[in-house]
Amino acid sequence: MDLKVVPRTVLHLAAENLRQAIFSGVFQPGERLVEAALCRRLDISRASLREALRMLAAEKLITLVPNRGPSVAAISWTEAEEIYDVRALLEGEAAFRAATRLDTQGLHAMHGALAEFERAVVRRDPAGRLAATTRFYDALLGGCDSAVIAELLQGLVARITCLRARSMQRAGRARESAAELRRLLARLEARDAAGARTAAIDHVRSACAAARAASTGVRAA
Repeated sequence: MDLKVVPRTVLHLAAENLRQAIFSGVFQPGERLVEAALCRRLDISRASLREALRMLAAEKLITLVPNRGPSVAAISWTEAEEIYDVRALLEGEAAFRAATRLDTQGLHAMHGALAEFERAVVRRDPAGRLAATTRFYDALLGGCDSAVIAELLQGLVARITCLRARSMQRAGRARESAAELRRLLARLEARDAAGARTAAIDHVRSACAAARAASTGVRAA
């Protein structure tokens, strides 16, 4: 039996490029995606494109409808609120646990990610902000010592990132977010588990309010 690992760089790059295009608003919620046009833009075969689309459909970023083709998934406001509620519970618990488990290396990684987030705010670099936020939460989840929490959040990560990008559209939200993350990091450094949980939940609730205020991409339900 041949167990040779076959590189799938083209497929993964195509999926990542499409994912980032959705996050950055190049493709809008509900927009139909024309396969022939996407093949030309990505310079890949239709077979590779369809596999990349299936990957994004598993993340609930793409909707595949028989006889209609793919389209960008639209998140209703009801669904968005539910995602924020679950995120608050999970990230609050992750912060609570991380306050007594996160090591010096993890705290250093969070400081570095937050510094990069703040530089991206100054540069007005949305992609940089999202990448830095991802690194911040990767370090937090790595330090909370709960594979179950990490797994549950991983199942929501694409939609969380999509909503995060939309919440940042509200004027001033990026700077507010930086201040909220700094408060969370301060509570973690102080080993204040209850305070870290509160800071994490407050951040998610503020993000929810900002997403609603900038709800051009979230349909009312």
